[in-house]
Amino acid sequence: MRFLLDDEQRAFAHSLDALLTAADTPSVVRSWSAGDHTAGLALWSRIADAGVFALAVPEAYEGVGPLPVELAVAFLELGRHAVPGPLVETVAATALLTEPGLAKRFLPGLASGETIATVAALDGPYGSYALDGDAATIHLTIENGEDGGEGGAGGELRLAQGQGHGPVRTSIDPARRLTRPKPGGELLATGPEFAATAAHALTWARLATAAQALGVGLTLLDRTVAYVKQRSQFGVPIGSFQAVKHRLADAKIALEFARPLLFGAALTMDPADVAAAKVTACEAAYTTARTALQLHGAIGYTAEYDLSLWLTKARALRTAWGTPGECRELVLE
Repeated sequence: MRFLLDDEQRAFAHSLDALLTAADTPSVVRSWSAGDHTAGLALWSRIADAGVFALAVPEAYEGVGPLPVELAVAFLELGRHAVPGPLVETVAATALLTEPGLAKRFLPGLASGETIATVAALDGPYGSYALDGDAATIHLTIENGEDGGEGGAGGELRLAQGQGHGPVRTSIDPARRLTRPKPGGELLATGPEFAATAAHALTWARLATAAQALGVGLTLLDRTVAYVKQRSQFGVPIGSFQAVKHRLADAKIALEFARPLLFGAALTMDPADVAAAKVTACEAAYTTARTALQLHGAIGYTAEYDLSLWLTKARALRTAWGTPGECRELVLE
């Protein structure tokens, strides 16, 4: 099948691309990494005004969705420009807060961009960290998701108090700032019903992560192609070497193979389809990052060079919201 975007979806992508290009996102990312959120929050507001977060919010709560295909289009552009912030986590929070009372309370703010959400699994296998907890205004924690506890087999969702505690920790991607959420807080949802809600939120988060990763990979490929046309060895551009062409062709094929899986999964929103799209897009982006680093040589290792903003993000997204092994396991069930 050919998953071609219609005219309206392409226009939406182009408008986001123009907005983010004008925003000079590399400088925004560097400020965000240093703990200065001023430029990042201003960009967040413009992204919200463009309707990105409203795509995951039902019309009844001042959104325009849920529109998973359009969300994938938007997050692909966000990945292309390495936009910082808890973007995927805000989408996941939108899916977690579907109970009518909670939706009325929280979703309008998430859709408008006035509210920024982050989500942490307190009993998760990779540590209890919340992404960009120092910038988020809503801190959701999921507890006892597997073992039950007082909330039963479905676990529980809580609104954590404050912006976390302890020092901010950086991940392999400096723009992904990690904090430990405070335990306890207001109980928002619990029981077996919440298990289905949490699974639904995970599917949305994986879709957004897959789209973001694909965008990261496409930018890495574009920048590397441009670089190998400029860098010369033995009097000719290195892009003319057959070995270089093969590496770039492999990256291009991997990314283009991930694209229909992404949009096909957005159409079905089947958890297995989304998991397949997530692992394929993230592995393609990671492969492209390794190729980009090799072909750039020593300059690719420098943090001052803008390529590093996408290189580190490709590595971080690879395991965000599910490792490759976890996603493959779901596909094979």
